Amino acid sequence: MVQAPTTDRQWSSAEVARHNRADSLWVSYRGKVFDLTEFAQDHPGGLDLLLDYAGQDVEKVMKDPLEHAHSDAAYDLLDDYCIGTLNPAGGSGCRPPSSKEIDAAAAEVLPATDIKADLEKEHFLDLSKPLFMQMVRSSFSKEFYMQQIHKPRYLSYPAPFFGTDAWLEVTTKTPWFVIPTIWLPLMAWYASAGYAIVQDLLVVGLYMAFGLGLWTLIEYALHRFVFHIEALLPDHPLALCIHFTLHGVHHYLPMDRYRLVMPPALGLTLAYPLFKLGHAAFPAGMSHAVIAGTILGYVAYDLTHYYLHHGRPFFQHLCSMKSYHLAHHYKNFNLGFGVTVKFWDRAFNTLLN
Repeated sequence: MVQAPTTDRQWSSAEVARHNRADSLWVSYRGKVFDLTEFAQDHPGGLDLLLDYAGQDVEKVMKDPLEHAHSDAAYDLLDDYCIGTLNPAGGSGCRPPSSKEIDAAAAEVLPATDIKADLEKEHFLDLSKPLFMQMVRSSFSKEFYMQQIHKPRYLSYPAPFFGTDAWLEVTTKTPWFVIPTIWLPLMAWYASAGYAIVQDLLVVGLYMAFGLGLWTLIEYALHRFVFHIEALLPDHPLALCIHFTLHGVHHYLPMDRYRLVMPPALGLTLAYPLFKLGHAAFPAGMSHAVIAGTILGYVAYDLTHYYLHHGRPFFQHLCSMKSYHLAHHYKNFNLGFGVTVKFWDRAFNTLLN
């Protein structure tokens, strides 16, 4: 699926054992040696779990279904970090790599997908051509489609979605900073409109806090029942195309920086009926403040989602949510729908362990 790194080096078990720290973390598995230094921060199980096995052979733990139940995509991803083979004789078989070579290898965090090789092997989508029209014209079965979008591909640039139609193409790409730029002024307007009616800052703050909590439930519901509606999805090209456009493309290209946050047009489309419901459910003033809180929650959600994929969290909660969300991508996409909190996953028995 991806361009394989050079794997002609041989390493002894002693050499592998020396790389047992967070800044140089190697493991061996089935006769191969893997440098997981850069991936360690993104490991769904967390850095600490990898450190428990750093410098060791992990074949035994990888065979344990309770300890290491990973998807096929996760095992495909492991191959991307292969740096050589384990020398059964014990010697290195070659000179140790220089510090520059180690730095160069570490820079290849997620090797880019070889588009031609991927197409020849998987017979799915050609990443060099507009994805939307390929999906519209596809004859994939639902089962095949689901298998493919959960085998992540990686590009150093955004894959074309609509292609030659520049206006449509722009609507599919959203830099992260667009979200606060558009939504925070709207949140401020709703908050000020609520205060103008209620005339009590503390009450407005409490209503906003309620809206913020309400957002976490909306976040869970959207992710589980709209974006992951696979069980009810018809086995039809149009249905698969809609699913791909809404969320499938994110699982297919999970590190695409421009398709990690929701495009404003889609966000406003989904928000409009929710805003109408809010105004109908709560009295004037309260409804404005609650909506302001949900907007704040949405902004926090989208920015958190971006950060979980591309950031290096240092707060415990974000570290935990990063591992949790990556497990949703690489371990089980049918569980773990919370992005900012796990509360609703616990409440509705969809917690991903």
